[in-house]
Amino acid sequence: MTISNKHNIVIIGASGHAKVIIDIIEKLNQYTIVGLIDSFKPIGTKIFNYKVIGRKEHIPELKKTHNFNKGIIAIGDNWARKKNHEKITTIDPGFEFISAIHPNAVIGKNVNIGKGTVILAGVIINSDAIVGEFCIINTKASLGHDSEIKKYSSLGPNATVGGHVSIKTCTYIAMSATIIQSIKIGKHSIVGSGALIVRDVPDFSMVYGVPGKFIRKVAKAEKYFYHKNNTNP
Repeated sequence: MTISNKHNIVIIGASGHAKVIIDIIEKLNQYTIVGLIDSFKPIGTKIFNYKVIGRKEHIPELKKTHNFNKGIIAIGDNWARKKNHEKITTIDPGFEFISAIHPNAVIGKNVNIGKGTVILAGVIINSDAIVGEFCIINTKASLGHDSEIKKYSSLGPNATVGGHVSIKTCTYIAMSATIIQSIKIGKHSIVGSGALIVRDVPDFSMVYGVPGKFIRKVAKAEKYFYHKNNTNP
């Protein structure tokens, strides 16, 4: 009989982002996914071959029945990911969060990647960059050398960040945005799709355009994944 030495884990969230994380976990072949945790979808809902087995509040009991103590948060929205981390830590202080790095990502020398972070296919992170905890670096995004992205922030697909850039907590750099070298992006800010950022962005700011221009202030916890019919700032 073959005994697996892979740790059991759960995926917290059952949406599209969970699908890409499941794909990474399966490719890495280091963990066994025993189920999904979701507070909105019915128990038994399936993504691929994995079922929702309970809600966050059920984690202490589910750990016993499904033999896990690790997991990863599969929630794309920065603020929601932050609140879920805090909630789970309150419910179960001993719960361990893992990271997921796609095998086709390119990670440079001396790069530091925090726990709970997800790095997707085609990403390039150059030497001496720092990626904080619970970040998302999305498909084909790049982070330049000596740059830092703080916890709970994310780079959208194909976002390009130059060297020596600082991106503060809970900030979203949207799809195909470009940030030139040595720029500072404040916390809880939104850089719109396709923007070219050539000057610093203050905290709580929405910036769009080429070159990027201040549009308006952003509220903490504001949603930024707009639908196609709801894109007006």
